[in-house]
Amino acid sequence: MHLDGVEVSLSYKKYAGKKRLFLLALVALTLSAFMLSLSVGVSGMTVTQVIRGLLRLSEGRESLILWNIRLPQAIAAVVAGAGLSLSGVAMQAILRNPLGSPFTLGFSHAGAFGAALTVMLIGNLSQRAPYWLLSFGPGIVAIGAFCFCMVATAVILAISATRGAAPETMVLCGVALGSLFTAGTMFLQYFADDVQLAAIVFWTFGDLARADWKDLAVMTAVLLPAGGYFFLRRWDFNAIEAGDETARGLGVDVPRLRLRGLVISALIVSVTVSYLGVIGFVGLVCPHAIRRMIGDDYRYLVPASAVAGALLLLLADIAARQILSPHVLPVAVLTSFLGAPAFLWLLLRGGK
Repeated sequence: MHLDGVEVSLSYKKYAGKKRLFLLALVALTLSAFMLSLSVGVSGMTVTQVIRGLLRLSEGRESLILWNIRLPQAIAAVVAGAGLSLSGVAMQAILRNPLGSPFTLGFSHAGAFGAALTVMLIGNLSQRAPYWLLSFGPGIVAIGAFCFCMVATAVILAISATRGAAPETMVLCGVALGSLFTAGTMFLQYFADDVQLAAIVFWTFGDLARADWKDLAVMTAVLLPAGGYFFLRRWDFNAIEAGDETARGLGVDVPRLRLRGLVISALIVSVTVSYLGVIGFVGLVCPHAIRRMIGDDYRYLVPASAVAGALLLLLADIAARQILSPHVLPVAVLTSFLGAPAFLWLLLRGGK
């Protein structure tokens, strides 16, 4: 019996060691992609120039490009990718829905509609509102995006609480919500003037280049506590994976966890949409790719998904800068090209 216990302990250590080694390798790849992102562009830089620029050992054009353009863009890729992937893995866990993600469940479209509506309202009030209010434009847009993300959250919660609601039902609900909010955004564009239309189109394109240091500070301030909450609840996600009744038997307050998880996911998505625009499929592709590599243990799946999201968006941003150089594609174009086939594959695989 003692020998059996020793064998189980050694087997578990080997199991955990492989997961940790994979996570360390993923972090190393992300750091490499981050350095590559800083060196790739119209004005090429060597790794030595990048390091000297980061350490403020050199001044000039390279240093200005690095600190004002490339470094904020690379950090935005890390923060947005990690946040969207965390939202996706949390939605898949708490809804027990393998197709759950901010994009497929309509959160991104709801946030885009809220941001567009807020942009129009700010434009209409610009002649009457005080300057101090207009100076908080991006923050107000984020609040508008969050409010409509909460509308989508309420609908998804109501559907998930319905007896017999299957994962396919919630995916169809998300498609319907996405179509509804997309139609609403098109309605606003139809009645917008030239300035408002340009602003709305600007918000709906997912582009990392628009983030500055103030935007990154807000996004990071939201992501860190949200990611910490999901990391602390990874045991509860494992319990929910076995079913709501089993999770309740283990002491998990399932309704509260589900509500808080969706609200926090909505907050991450709304902030990302309001500052960067709609970036689709990152929250769907990354958790599933990592799940196929290391399994369904959320103790490792949650942090690995966050790192994979950062890695994916960094690589997509590098490719977006290189494909039509010197022109730069919005990163959302590439993530959609990647995510649409992956989504169809998951739908087809779900029937087996």
